[in-house]
Amino acid sequence: MRARDKVAVSALRATLGALDNAEAAPVDEADLRGVAIELSPVGVGATEAARRELSEGAVVDVVRAEAAERLDAAAQLTAPAHADRAARLRAEADVLLRFLDEPGTAR
Repeated sequence: MRARDKVAVSALRATLGALDNAEAAPVDEADLRGVAIELSPVGVGATEAARRELSEGAVVDVVRAEAAERLDAAAQLTAPAHADRAARLRAEADVLLRFLDEPGTAR
């Protein structure tokens, strides 16, 4: 990737964020209520939760969803004043879809 390819960098950063969010541990409603302060965990790392590990198929699904989100947003930008933004969104989607089309990538 070229060092100055801002479209690719933007798409990849956002997708890495989406993958990071997808790996977050699910939160139960009971966890949201909390516990009495005297029963609270104490110490370094006491509140850390193990992250989920995504399968290759789940990663592909997240990347496809990110590309689809960009294409949907571009399709909604029909005014001539938004043509540049729509083109950038389509270019970002293209970057993501190219990664899925590379040899050795699951579909």
